[in-house]
Amino acid sequence: MNNEAPPMVLHILGKEYRVGCPLGNEESLLTAARYVNKKMEEVKGCGKVIGVERVAIMTALNIAHELLEEYSRKKEEHELNERIQALRYKVEMVLEEYRQIEAS
Repeated sequence: MNNEAPPMVLHILGKEYRVGCPLGNEESLLTAARYVNKKMEEVKGCGKVIGVERVAIMTALNIAHELLEEYSRKKEEHELNERIQALRYKVEMVLEEYRQIEAS
């Protein structure tokens, strides 16, 4: 049995691209292609960038920036959660010591 689907046809900035995609990932690829197309249309629409290659590079930079911002936000969130857990542990330790003193 073959795990490869026939190439998918994607449309980005009015051009057709045939892309291989593992079975089961078709919807993800279509979503990604729609997102890239939307972002490229936005860059092209502002009129400051001329040429498909430049539009693609600017779009790639914008998407990379979004990704890195999200990564940074997730990292900060993770670090904050770790600090909260450490503080919780300290509070629990103090409460346990207090309970032991009261029990004596």
